[in-house]
Amino acid sequence: MSTLVEPVRVHTVEGGARSERDDLLVTEEPLEIRLGFGPLDDRKEMRLSITMRTPGHDDDLVRGFLFTEGVIMEPDQLIRVVPCLSVKDEEVGNVMRAEIDPEVAIDPERWQRNFYTTSSCGVCGKSSIEAVQVARHAAMAPWGSIDTNIITALPERMRAAQTVFRHTGGIHAAALFNREGDLLCLREDVGRHNAVDKVIGASLFDGHGASDGILLVSGRAGFELVQKCVVAGIPLMVAIGAPSSLAVQLARKHGLTLIGFLRDQRFNCYAP
Repeated sequence: MSTLVEPVRVHTVEGGARSERDDLLVTEEPLEIRLGFGPLDDRKEMRLSITMRTPGHDDDLVRGFLFTEGVIMEPDQLIRVVPCLSVKDEEVGNVMRAEIDPEVAIDPERWQRNFYTTSSCGVCGKSSIEAVQVARHAAMAPWGSIDTNIITALPERMRAAQTVFRHTGGIHAAALFNREGDLLCLREDVGRHNAVDKVIGASLFDGHGASDGILLVSGRAGFELVQKCVVAGIPLMVAIGAPSSLAVQLARKHGLTLIGFLRDQRFNCYAP
């Protein structure tokens, strides 16, 4: 069974003095996502994607990934997500199968993706730029006025819940808050897009209320993260870091309120 952190012995140099000590590193392992689809009497399997992730909440990751990539349009189109047991010993715990409702049409050629996606980018595995443009499932309700006190309090509330970051300092986080700034769901992962997928997967299937929530991410607001936010219908996204130009364009196109550079008591609002 994989753990979230792994111990390592390191040599530390400080002020010219060298010492040896124990340290903890965040775990990074591949997760293969497989689809089971087709009629009940003639099920087929497709290997959809491999992503480098931190083990834990893998079912949330798969659910969020399938939804934000447009493989499923509604939560009830997914029957279940289970670990694959008939795999090699070294693959145990790192292969998940998602069973899709027989009524959902799956075209394997449509989901052309490289089988490997780096932990730093969820979009670089797409085979063409057209595949990046995932359609919005429903109209997004505008957020309205921004409460500065609530927004500036979010980072500290997220950090207080980041257990793995506290021990390693090397992991991304995504957190879903309600309008009052209460933490609803937090996920940590070595991949920023995985952390977001985990939050969205949990919110869709556990009733956290993403459509009236705030998504806070610990790093920058790249295009792929804004896209996931738009698809999930989350009306307000906040990033500790900077947004990209394409992320801002996408946010403005869909009416997503996008905030970046949230630090101390200041932030920039880039959209709508």
